[in-house]
Amino acid sequence: MTKAKKVIAISGSTRAHSTNLNMIKAVADLAERRFSVTVFQGLTEIPHFNPDIDNENAEPQVAEFRRLLREADGIFICTPEYAMGVPGTLKNAIDWTVSSGEFLDKPTALITASSVGEKGHASLLETLKVLSAKIGEETQLLVSHAKLKVNDEGRITDEKTLDEVKKLVRAFDVMLSAD
Repeated sequence: MTKAKKVIAISGSTRAHSTNLNMIKAVADLAERRFSVTVFQGLTEIPHFNPDIDNENAEPQVAEFRRLLREADGIFICTPEYAMGVPGTLKNAIDWTVSSGEFLDKPTALITASSVGEKGHASLLETLKVLSAKIGEETQLLVSHAKLKVNDEGRITDEKTLDEVKKLVRAFDVMLSAD
């Protein structure tokens, strides 16, 4: 029997009970037989990016974040859009990987679950492409009006969104299995 692929999930929202975290729970439930999902909890603990200290002696929180990304078979990000862009804490964490390359050729899935989300989704997608993350059309999804489509128990309540997320999970699983 093959070992389940390990996916690190990152919520771009810092709220304890966010729609994005609920979406991650939904994806984890849908993927339970395909891959295992672990939610990264330390986003707010990562210090502000500073290239002067971006070296082998980086802060422990940065080193741990990088280690978790390196050891994962894939990365799943679910984020809101803030002020038509990427939430600052998420972008900050990703900035710490620019020189160390944890996203390089790493299977990556992105769901932007927000009120609207188009600008933030496009911005983060461009960042992931610059970092050479392995992301395709099938492993990215924009879920507008997300609060109406996923409940507090982590269940997707909108049939169209559920179908789209199932397709993303299948495509991500294929990408993970190909590596």
